[in-house]
Amino acid sequence: MIKNFKIATLVCLIAITSCSFTTKTFDDPNKDKLLLELISYVLGQWHYSPSEINDQFSEKVFDDFVNSLDPLKRYFYQSDIKDFERYRTDIDDQIKNKDLSFFNLVYGRLMKRMKEGENLSFELIEQPFDYSKEEVLNTDYESLSYVRSKKEMKNRWRKQLKYSTIDNYDDELTEDTVTNDSIISDKKAPKKKINKTAAEKEARAKTKEFLVDYYDIMRDLERKDWFSNYLNSIVEVFDPHTAYYAPKDKERFDQDMSGKLEGIGARLQKRNNEVKIMSLISGGPAWKGKELEAGDIILKVAQEKDLEPTSIVGMRLDNAIKLIKGPKGTIVKLTIKKVDGTTKVIQIERDIVQLDETYAKSSLIKKENRTFGIINLPRFYVDFKDYDKSRNAASDVKKEIIRLKKAGMEGLVIDLRNNGGGSLQTVVDMTGLFIKDGPVVQVKSSGKKKDVLKDNDSSIIWDGPLVILVNELSASASEILAAALQDYKRAIIIGSAQTFGKGTVQNVMDLNKFMRNSSFGDVGALKLTTQKFYRINGGSTQLEGVKSDVVVVDRYSFIDVGEKDQDNPLPWDKIDPASYTVWDGFINYEETISNSKARMSNNAQLLLIEKQARWIKKQSDKKEASLNYSDYLAEKKIIKSTGKQFDAIGKYKADLSFTSLPYETRLIEKDSVLGNKRKDWHKYLAKDVYIEEAVNVLDDLQINNIKIKQKVVLKD
Repeated sequence: MIKNFKIATLVCLIAITSCSFTTKTFDDPNKDKLLLELISYVLGQWHYSPSEINDQFSEKVFDDFVNSLDPLKRYFYQSDIKDFERYRTDIDDQIKNKDLSFFNLVYGRLMKRMKEGENLSFELIEQPFDYSKEEVLNTDYESLSYVRSKKEMKNRWRKQLKYSTIDNYDDELTEDTVTNDSIISDKKAPKKKINKTAAEKEARAKTKEFLVDYYDIMRDLERKDWFSNYLNSIVEVFDPHTAYYAPKDKERFDQDMSGKLEGIGARLQKRNNEVKIMSLISGGPAWKGKELEAGDIILKVAQEKDLEPTSIVGMRLDNAIKLIKGPKGTIVKLTIKKVDGTTKVIQIERDIVQLDETYAKSSLIKKENRTFGIINLPRFYVDFKDYDKSRNAASDVKKEIIRLKKAGMEGLVIDLRNNGGGSLQTVVDMTGLFIKDGPVVQVKSSGKKKDVLKDNDSSIIWDGPLVILVNELSASASEILAAALQDYKRAIIIGSAQTFGKGTVQNVMDLNKFMRNSSFGDVGALKLTTQKFYRINGGSTQLEGVKSDVVVVDRYSFIDVGEKDQDNPLPWDKIDPASYTVWDGFINYEETISNSKARMSNNAQLLLIEKQARWIKKQSDKKEASLNYSDYLAEKKIIKSTGKQFDAIGKYKADLSFTSLPYETRLIEKDSVLGNKRKDWHKYLAKDVYIEEAVNVLDDLQINNIKIKQKVVLKD
């Protein structure tokens, strides 16, 4: 399916690139100033709704940047904020003049205060905590004022560390009767005497381990990382989805969008100055080689032709990863300290690693003698560099539908819950799998006429019953698919009262294309909002999202997670509808929705989930935590007893069975990791009341289809 969007995007990018080399040059010798100028220019030229850079803009940047650096208010003093305040309304002028005075002041002060905080926290964690003392921690950090003195700062750190340690302390103890100095376990457990003093000391030791890891990460951060933070405080005033990507962040974005990377296929973490293998990616080179395992530590890295390896002990994790990753077909040699303490050199040929958790997956659903299918889609992934040849969400979903049809599927569920979106092009193509042809989404750039992105392919891959599952975290491309199929009355939408509400389109612009003969190397990219999209009925999904046909509660129902809860969102509006024809399949659409609503209103499992969701909301709204152990235990007892009533949620089992498709069964025979993943997924699906209702709706649609077809035949 050739889409207008692809051509329009190419023309847009060519135009942008041409302008960048002809209208303005960026040659400031200071990289930070150059980035500030370059980003300001791009935002002013191509953002959908550029903000006026004035004093109000300055105040927003000020608050966002300072709060992002010290959200718990345990570094900066009131005197620091007073020093910063003289720039509160000057940042707009500094941006225009490429002046870094505000950033330099705040960054320098932060480095000083973080070092003080590190020393203070390690000093305090060596001192015992008194859990008999009546005191509380205010966890409403936004409402906290900044401290005025070192004494106040010390007390704030002490309370925060005590709060972080009280769970560890409880883990070291039991809920049995406490004597003066010890706790004696009950008769059913092995006789064991636990000294309270020793337990308290061990609890602090665990918190100290966390502090070591935390400050290891903090010390790895360089000035450029904090400057990226500052740049994002500037661009996020335009809208919550505009962001600056430093080179490493752009690489991660591309990886997330494509669902693949080139390397050895291992997830790494830095601990105690060592790079540790946390897990191996199934199907990757390291997994296939069977020599590496979780827990191994990488000491040195050498490329194929290196005479001597490079030690990565103490190296910044990002730099270590750069040495380990590399193009497909190249060799890397790793000096490994094994879990058993032995050391060996392992040679691995790098390859393209597929991140399976990113990709669409499917399962057959059996209900009595009926067969249905489900496709779970985590995101609308695509490789922008090679859309036509590499796998993407639309082509993968098409393959799964064909396989499910071959296995006898009578109805299809597409699960878009927690799908945050992705490629606009793939969602246009995917919608075309379910309709004959016609508009899918309307796109509007600032001050320009709307573009209607259409499916021009008259073929339909699936014309049977269709249900889309959504929740509050279904966003962007997920909302386009759900909205289009709802407007066509092609599918029934089951889920939250509304989806996330992100009705904007972002383009990622490579900032290096604006540079000439730069000696700075890679300067990153800017993801900026360039368009808004609208349903084919003319309404925007911005802020309002997509309203489900059948509304069901979930654990997010009472928590603020949508676009409307973000900072600086663009407003809702609407445009004229596109011309489209509602689906004319044999579906008693409204009756099916009505029947589903009736079932859901009396569903005991959903009533229990709603009760739990309200309880979660109540817990999250609490602004104080007791640091007294007796109060802690009392609260824990209440939570435990209250939580017991929700145990039935996890024990629920639908009268459905789930099996992998034949092609996947063959893969599982060779890949036990994949087999375990699918086993866990199927077990999860069997407990999912939303899947159960989706299948009930498919059943109703299928039965209605058969009845209507029979009436048509009899009439003829």
